[in-house]
Amino acid sequence: MLNAKTGTSVNASPELAGKEAAAAVKAVEDAKVAFVYSGVQYDTKALLGAVSKELPGVPLIGNTSFTGVITDQGFVTGDDGFVGIMAMGDADMTVGVAGSPKEGDARTTGHKVAVEAMKNAGKDCAPDYFFMVASPGEEEFYLKGITEVIGRVPMFGGSAADNTITGEWVLYTSDMVTPDGVAVAFFYTDKAFADVYTGAYKETEKAGIITKVEDYRKICEIDGVPALEKYMEWTGAKKEEIEGGNLLGYSVTAPVGVKDPLGDLIAIRHPQSANEDMTFNIGNNAAVGTAMILMEGSVDQLISSTGETLEKLKTKLGKEPGAYMLVHCGGRRAGIGDRIDEVAKALKDAAGGVPFITEFTFGEFGYEDDGRNTCGGLMLSFAGFEK
Repeated sequence: MLNAKTGTSVNASPELAGKEAAAAVKAVEDAKVAFVYSGVQYDTKALLGAVSKELPGVPLIGNTSFTGVITDQGFVTGDDGFVGIMAMGDADMTVGVAGSPKEGDARTTGHKVAVEAMKNAGKDCAPDYFFMVASPGEEEFYLKGITEVIGRVPMFGGSAADNTITGEWVLYTSDMVTPDGVAVAFFYTDKAFADVYTGAYKETEKAGIITKVEDYRKICEIDGVPALEKYMEWTGAKKEEIEGGNLLGYSVTAPVGVKDPLGDLIAIRHPQSANEDMTFNIGNNAAVGTAMILMEGSVDQLISSTGETLEKLKTKLGKEPGAYMLVHCGGRRAGIGDRIDEVAKALKDAAGGVPFITEFTFGEFGYEDDGRNTCGGLMLSFAGFEK
């Protein structure tokens, strides 16, 4: 039987914070992995050392989270730091964790980490599902390297984040901390797993064909005209509202998306910065010849979608849940602002007493129905595990 517990701390000392949060999950029997999400304020190595001391032999994996975490204790944050941990245990489950700083290119690093994770699990076959955390920027290429090794296996996860969007993020395992790299947890089990991966935005009728892209993430032209002009035409935004980094906040309720070939998923692309040449940068890769769709949503909808998505996850799992791991975009969290306690209440009500932890990321990974694994932004990747 899967059992899980969560623990948190906002102690200013990384050693004491790690000890306090880990002490709350020490009772998990047959613990096979612990997800750890923390604030950038801490000395991460000191934090992880304290957690490992309390949870000897339990592989750790996680990253810095944007401004806080949510568990059944509510939204947990602190000016001096915060940490949330969820330990999962099951006598019939095997988990292999591995991570690496970027070595060579991202695809090669992803390949290497996948091989190591199988080895650490004592397996020579693909897992039943896996978790991935990566640094923002090359998530799709890390995923390609992993897929080279294990094929298309259901995934969930997200990118490391910081509090100020200034590159202070790190990702980590028990024995690795890096600002630029990837880590995975491979799960081997007969128990059911499900993920709901969605932006939960409304699709508008405004769409165009991407006709020029640079470096995968700079949208230069849509329908042959400067991309920012097209975005302003669609949204009615004035240039001063979206110039430079203003676009990041403006687009939380008006992002763009790309639809998969079967229409099961719209992967959200978060416009992040406007350039003087009327191009704009997005948080994930895009391709020429793809339709880009204007999406829309209100702050009220960003909040209500969290509980609604967890309810959908319960239905999709179809089994008694033992734990939930909820990846929530940091950009959405910023847009929600001081109403974040409403999200915590919605998630707690929907979880119904099942242990869960929520992190806030700068990229979200998942899949929908039988589609391929995808990286996006401004999305939710909510994973559920059978008890």
